[in-house]
Amino acid sequence: MHKVIQDAEVRMQKSIDSFKQEVAKLRTGRAHPSLLEHLRVDYYGNDTPLSQVSNITVGDARTLVITPWEKRMVPVIEKAIMTSGLGLNPATSGEVIRVPLPALTEERRKELIKLVKNEAEAGRVSIRNVRRDANNALKELLKKKEIAEDEEKRLTDNVQKITDKYIAEIEKLLSAKEADLMAI
Repeated sequence: MHKVIQDAEVRMQKSIDSFKQEVAKLRTGRAHPSLLEHLRVDYYGNDTPLSQVSNITVGDARTLVITPWEKRMVPVIEKAIMTSGLGLNPATSGEVIRVPLPALTEERRKELIKLVKNEAEAGRVSIRNVRRDANNALKELLKKKEIAEDEEKRLTDNVQKITDKYIAEIEKLLSAKEADLMAI
């Protein structure tokens, strides 16, 4: 495979990974540790990810259990969860913080689906931008006479096939997340 195509494929995969990461932050009806992974807490004056100061596990289908590694972190973690804007209310029992996830309303599910669709569109745009960059690089190589016209055409077709593959992957992830959000 040509270097331009390899670079394009790597960048498209990064777009997919970014989309997966953004979608994982959106809350479905089930508890999942990734819901809180992006939260940051004050740890001895440093802004530290929650996962580096505690253990986040799933208690049951609708409860996350956070076990801080230091007892003094309990109120700090509680405050971070309450001010996160996720609409979660942690409950502390000793050194363990339980975070019950309330059931999603129909209206909230539709809002979340809109957010997922916006993220999917951003992912598709990102992939199309990579395609544009790759095609421009191929045209530049053609101008410099480093590749022949028929090779440029073949490589452009390959870039389009790769683009279609990654856009289809975004669509698959989008429909899976929509189904997950609409499941009661």
